[in-house]
Order: sequence, then C-alpha cells, then structure tokens
Amino acid sequence: MYKFGSVQRKILLTLLGGVALGLSSSPRQYFCTFRKLQKEWKKINQNNFNRSLKKLSSEKLIEERVLSDGSFKLILTALGKQQASRMNLLGNSINFKKPKRWDGKWRIVLFDIPEKDRSFRNILREHLYALNFLKLQHSVFVSPHPFEKQILELVALYSAESYVRVIIAIQIDNGNKIKRHFFR
Repeated sequence: MYKFGSVQRKILLTLLGGVALGLSSSPRQYFCTFRKLQKEWKKINQNNFNRSLKKLSSEKLIEERVLSDGSFKLILTALGKQQASRMNLLGNSINFKKPKRWDGKWRIVLFDIPEKDRSFRNILREHLYALNFLKLQHSVFVSPHPFEKQILELVALYSAESYVRVIIAIQIDNGNKIKRHFFR
C-alpha cells in the first residue's frame, strides 16, 4: 500500500466520494455527501494540492484531463479507486462503535499469509491492533467485539480469503484471563 500525505489522502477520498455522489439514491443523501466533500476541499492549501496532484498522477492513481473550455477534470484510475477504497475501509472501521453489552461470543482471527504477501500481513495486524484485538499467538487474535464483517471486507479487498479465517466462538479455555483483559 502506498504511503499518502494528508492532502493526497483527502484528494483520493474526495474523488472516491464523487463516485458516491453518483451512486446516491436520494437527494438528501446526495446533499449530505456533497456538504462533506465541500468541507474537505476548503481545508486544502493550493500549493500542497498542486504537489499532491502531480504525485498522484505520477503514481498513476489519478488522471488529469484538460477539457475544451480550458478547465480540467480529475479521474480516479482503477488503481486509485482500489487504494482509496482501502483507505476508506481502514479509516471507517477503526471508528466503529463497540456495543454496550457483550453478546458472549469471541471473534477469533487466524491467518497464515505467505511471505510474498508480507505487506498485507502487516496491514492486517495493524488493523487488528487498531480494533483492539488481543494477540494470542503470532497469527491468532481475539476480540469480544463484533468486527468480523470489517475484517472480512479487508481480507476480500486484498483477495486473501484463502489465508484468513474468522471464527466466532462461545468458549475459550483461558476465557477468564481474556475477559479480564477486555472488561476491567
């Protein structure tokens, strides 16, 4: 995954948000999305914006097209959409609210990701830590919170379904010790 600066991140997510505008099913949803996009654009410094555009263009994440009237249009490439989706997924899932009451089930994530996909392995670990999963073993994490959907979305985004398992369990042999970690 690319390392993006804050302005580059805003540009990609805003362009991805432009796609969301086109997919809006109601005027209310459209204007809500539009207001969020407008707010983000106002925060961007012009010099940083120009530098970021050049960098994103050289990385082939966006494409600039000059229109006949002299203005230009920014288009998110397929690679840019993929990267923006990853950022969007990572950014949103970290902010998911934990339920007030525990449903009594443990979410266990097991993975065996080959060395050639080390970058995804590191991203998955960072994501699990950000969601407050507890590391039981090097590639085994557990949480009482229902974040399995977000983990599976991340795995699907990287096409790593064959390397990762998500188990929902009712009991773990050292469950009391793990409970103390989560419910102090």
